[in-house]
Amino acid sequence: MRIPYAPSGPAEPTPENLAIYDRIRERRNPRPLIPLDLALLHNPNIADGYNTLMGAIRTHSSFPFALAELAICYVAVLNSAVYEWTAHAPIALKAGAKRAVLEAVLNRTWRGTTDHVAVSVDEEMVLEFTEQSTKNIRVEEELMERLKARWTDRQVMELTMTVGGYNMVSRFLVALDVTESNGKTMEMPVEQ
Repeated sequence: MRIPYAPSGPAEPTPENLAIYDRIRERRNPRPLIPLDLALLHNPNIADGYNTLMGAIRTHSSFPFALAELAICYVAVLNSAVYEWTAHAPIALKAGAKRAVLEAVLNRTWRGTTDHVAVSVDEEMVLEFTEQSTKNIRVEEELMERLKARWTDRQVMELTMTVGGYNMVSRFLVALDVTESNGKTMEMPVEQ
């Protein structure tokens, strides 16, 4: 990492900082704090806000989980965020994303049907939205209309926040080289 990781306990153990560390540990439970947490904990208040936002995106969204994870994985690919890919590709598969589609996302060959990979209409919309939002910022009106015809306003907002939130994460991970993953190869998770 380009700066040292923060300690796994607060440098200033005020009641407020201790509570922040506890909230982050609670969200990660049963795992310990991860390198991303230790990068963010240089400022406990920012880490706390991040934890709240990303926890809500991950656990309080009505948008289909497998599609959200597919979007997160594509953000990782588009932004060369190896750590983000490594963390979320297995989650996407466990959530029900098809291995062949995830591999097509990794190889950027998901458009249309190639090599016997059939990307569903929903997957294609989510991937196109993710690409437009990540690369262009502005999303074409025609695509927004299709998203709104398919999902509720709440779900369109949740997809938008998921893509935006994980763009923030990937930019943080890559800029600071959290886990020293920059330059490593993104690989498909091992089949289980």
